[in-house]
Amino acid sequence: MKHSAPTILTEALRQSRGGIIGTAVFSMFINLLMLAGPIYMLQVYDRVLPSKSIDTLIALSVLLVGLFAISGCLEFVRVRLLSRTGSRLETRVAPAVFDASVRKRVASANEDGSDPLADLSGIRDFLAGNGLPAFFDLPWVPIYLIILAMLHPVLGILGLAGALFLFSLAWINNQITQEPTAKYSQTISKGHVIAKAGQNNADVLHAMGMMHSVRRLWLGIHRKADTFKTKASDRSGAFSVVSKTSRLALQSAALGTGAALVVVDQLSAGAMIAGTIILGRGLAPIDQSIAHWRGLIAAKAGFARLEHLLSAYPEADVRLSQGRVSKNVAVERVYAGPPGARKAIVSGIDFSLRAGETMAILGPSASGKSTLARLLAGIWLPQSGTVRLDGAALDQFNSEELGSQIGYLPQEVELFEGTIAQNIARFQADATDMEIIAAAESAGVHEMILQLPDGYETNIGKAGRGLSGGQRQRIGLARALFREPFLIVLDEPNANLDATGDLALIGAITSIKARGGVVIMITHRPGFLDGVDYALVLEDGRQRTFGPVADVLAPTTKSGAAVVSNVMPLAKLAT
Repeated sequence: MKHSAPTILTEALRQSRGGIIGTAVFSMFINLLMLAGPIYMLQVYDRVLPSKSIDTLIALSVLLVGLFAISGCLEFVRVRLLSRTGSRLETRVAPAVFDASVRKRVASANEDGSDPLADLSGIRDFLAGNGLPAFFDLPWVPIYLIILAMLHPVLGILGLAGALFLFSLAWINNQITQEPTAKYSQTISKGHVIAKAGQNNADVLHAMGMMHSVRRLWLGIHRKADTFKTKASDRSGAFSVVSKTSRLALQSAALGTGAALVVVDQLSAGAMIAGTIILGRGLAPIDQSIAHWRGLIAAKAGFARLEHLLSAYPEADVRLSQGRVSKNVAVERVYAGPPGARKAIVSGIDFSLRAGETMAILGPSASGKSTLARLLAGIWLPQSGTVRLDGAALDQFNSEELGSQIGYLPQEVELFEGTIAQNIARFQADATDMEIIAAAESAGVHEMILQLPDGYETNIGKAGRGLSGGQRQRIGLARALFREPFLIVLDEPNANLDATGDLALIGAITSIKARGGVVIMITHRPGFLDGVDYALVLEDGRQRTFGPVADVLAPTTKSGAAVVSNVMPLAKLAT
C-alpha cells in the first residue's frame, strides 16, 4: 500500500519531540516533588508532634522550602520549553501553510470559511499552554493511587473508584460534545464566508440597501452555530462542574475514611492528612484534562485540516531555471477551465506571438476571455494543450521565476496594505527606487503618484481603499510592468480609466512593444485596437478566428470565406 509523504507539519512535529520529551521529563520530576508536601505532613504529625522536636521541624521545613523552590524552577523551565517548542513549530510551518492557503484559493473559487493560519496558531497555543502539561500529569494518577494504597488499602480502593468515575465522566463528556462541536465548526465557517463577503462588498451593501438582508442571512447562520456551541458548552460545563464537585467530595470522603481508620488504630493522623493531600493531587490531572479537553479536540481538528491542506496543495517541485524569456508566446490547442472543473470553459485555443507583438482578445460576455487571461498568466493550468514561453511550458518554470516573466492586471485590482512603492515593487525586498520609478513611468502613473500627499510613500490603506478605482488600476498596471516582464496580460485594463488614464495605457503598450515585450489584453473599446497587431475572437468559449486586426475586422477573409458571424460581437462594439 502506498503511503503519502509526510507533510512539513508532521516533520516539524517530529522535530519538536525533543521539547515534548523534555516536558515529559520535567513533568516526572515535578510530580515526584509534589509528594514533598504529603511527606512533610506525615513527618510533622507522626514524628515532630510526638517528639516535640523543634530542630526536626526546622530541618523538615527548610528541606520542604528547598524542594518547593526546585519544583517552581522546574515548572518555570517547563513553561518556557513548551512556549519555545510551539513557537519553533509555528515559525517553521507558517510559510508552507501560507503558501498552501494561497494555492488553495487560486485552485478553488469556493470559500469554505476555514483559516489555516488560525488553525496553526491554535496548535501552537495548545502546545504552549497548560493543556499539554495536564495530559503529561495523567500517567502519574496510577502512581499516586499506588502510594495511597500503601498508606492503607481502603484509601487506595477509594482513590481508584474516584479515578475511574472521573475518567468515565471525561469519556462521556467527549462522546456527547463531539457532534455539536463538529456541527458548530461547520456552521460557523459558513457564517465567516458570508461575513467576509459582506465586508469585501461593504459599498454595495450600503448603496443598495442590502445591509439588513445580508445581516439577517448571516445572523440566521450565526444563531444556528451558537445553538450548537451552547449545547456543547452546556454539556461540557455540566461535566466539568460534576467533576470538580466529585473531586472535592472524594477528598472529604478520604479525610472521613482516614479519620475512621485512625479511630480504630489502623492509620496514623499523619497518614490521614497525607492520604487526603495525595488523593487530591492524584485526581487533579483528571480534572484538569477534562477542562482542557476541548482545546485538545480543537488542536487535533486543526492539525487534521492543516495536514489535508498541505497534502492537497504541496509545495511545487524545484524546477530548472529557464532563464529570461525574450522570443515568443505560443498557445497550442488548449482546453481549460477552473481547477477541478470537468467541462472546459475555453476550447481549441491556438495561436502564437513573437517579441514586440500585441493581441486583443475579443468577444461577448461569458465567452471565456477572463479564463483565457488566467491561463496565459499561469494562474490556472490547461486541462489539455500547452502554453509556452520560448518553447518551455509554463509548468516547467519555478513559480517565482515565472512570476518575474509575467505581468498580470486582473479586472478587479487588489492592492495590499502598505505604501504605493511597495505595491509597485510587488513587495520585493531588493527592489530599487529606480526600478519602482521606471515601472511607474512606463505605466504613465509617475506624475499622479507625485501629486499624492506622501508620493511613493503614501500608505494606500486596506485593499487600496484610500485610492479611486482608476488610481488602483493604474498602480496595478505599474505593478504588472515592474522589472519589464516579457508577457503582459491585461484584463479590461481601461475599465476604470479616464481620458488621461487611457492615454497613459496606450503609451505603456507602445513602450512594451518597443522594448520587445508581448501584450495580450481584453478590451471592449475598439479605440484600443489602433496599433494592436492581432485579434482573437472568442464565442461560447471557442476560438472563432485569430489573425491580424485588419483581417479579423474585415467582413471577409483573404480567401473570401465569410467570417461576419464570427466577428459580429466585435462589429457591434465597433459601431
